[in-house]
Amino acid sequence: MKLLVVGASYRTAPVAALERLAVPPADLTRTLDRLVAQPYVAEAVLVSTCNRVEIYAAVSGFHGGLGDICAVLAEQADCPPSALAGHLYVHYDAAAVDHVFRVAAGLDSMVVGEAQILGQLRDAYHSAGGADSAGRLLHELMQQALRVGKRAHAETGIDRAGQSVVTAALDLAADLLHGDLAGRPAMVVGAGAMGSLGVATLSRLGAGPLTVTNRGAARAVRLAESYGATAVPMADLVEALSTVDVVVAATAATEAVLTRDVVTRALARRDADRGPLVLLDLAVPRDVEAGVAELPGVEVIDIDRMAAVLADGPAAADAAEVGRIVAGEVEAFLSWLRGADVAPTVAALRGRADDVVTAELRRLGQRRPDLSDDQRAEVARTVHRVVQRLLHQPTVRVRQLAAEPGGDQYAALLRELFDLEVPQTSPVDTVPDVVATDTDGRPSFDAADVPSTGGAR
Repeated sequence: MKLLVVGASYRTAPVAALERLAVPPADLTRTLDRLVAQPYVAEAVLVSTCNRVEIYAAVSGFHGGLGDICAVLAEQADCPPSALAGHLYVHYDAAAVDHVFRVAAGLDSMVVGEAQILGQLRDAYHSAGGADSAGRLLHELMQQALRVGKRAHAETGIDRAGQSVVTAALDLAADLLHGDLAGRPAMVVGAGAMGSLGVATLSRLGAGPLTVTNRGAARAVRLAESYGATAVPMADLVEALSTVDVVVAATAATEAVLTRDVVTRALARRDADRGPLVLLDLAVPRDVEAGVAELPGVEVIDIDRMAAVLADGPAAADAAEVGRIVAGEVEAFLSWLRGADVAPTVAALRGRADDVVTAELRRLGQRRPDLSDDQRAEVARTVHRVVQRLLHQPTVRVRQLAAEPGGDQYAALLRELFDLEVPQTSPVDTVPDVVATDTDGRPSFDAADVPSTGGAR
């Protein structure tokens, strides 16, 4: 199997496209089941956050795997595959490993170095485990990716720039309000992971009084009690909005929560001299209806606006050091992959040797029926020891050589020399300039439409 990453992020797609691709938690297992039911996809992990939707897959072929994954994404987005092509990126083989490790290290985040992505990757990995869609290859990839992310934060100063998306958004809100947020009344809409982070960050910044609302009232109450905030029913959203200066909206709702009508009614009750009402929309799909940004007295900070403001990223030295860590870890993982690829060939060679020994011992028993059971056992032990000693050094050496670049040639040579039949579950593909259309109608993408980052050997 080979690794394939297909995704869209704030770098390649506007919020509207990410909204269509986003997979709600309730649909995650169904989507994973749909992915691994495809002919070329054996394993899958799906990451769906406020600024990226990515699928990490173990596939038996590049073309088929890409077609299968794009078909599922198009079904999720309820649009033709061609409508997605301009927003998708594709990483294959070594480039796929590099991308996943960079994501885990925070190098691909909107706020470079932020640690929240580690929790999101862990959640995606656990979901894949629960759906039984991650096998040996993706288990190893995700475990190593999480370790790489932790190492990047432990061994470098990337944390200096690695504020969360919530913190960065609140910094922008403070600028719009011409000061810090201390003493500013604020509200968080949503009590999930992002909402909890919003309450914690607002509390740390001294904002207050704090209000929390959520469709599930019990979760809002628990979150509010943890930070000395006040929980209000969603039915009182208009009244609550009229009393605050900053709102962090981070629900998992499939439709906008802060609609133009709701915000208009809240503004009508709000003192005109209080300054703008700042709405931080950190949800995908969006919690703030598109028309709200046009209302006078309202400032909306969404993912698109965040991306434009944060384009410069952190200190180059910290990012470069993390990049060096990632590069070393990628090579180590690829060495493990090359070693794993030769294992079936070594097993087949040892199996062939066992078959030969078994056949010869059976023939000996037919020619020498006079041998006692003890004599037969001693002969069998001796022959097995001789064969194992003969095979030991070559198999150890071929594992060592296979871990080096180009090591797959040694496994191929062993198969040729000993005429071994090894199930080919990991075909080596070459990625041509054009991804062809399969006969069953899977989508065709031109290389200009879907960026591909090589890595295929």
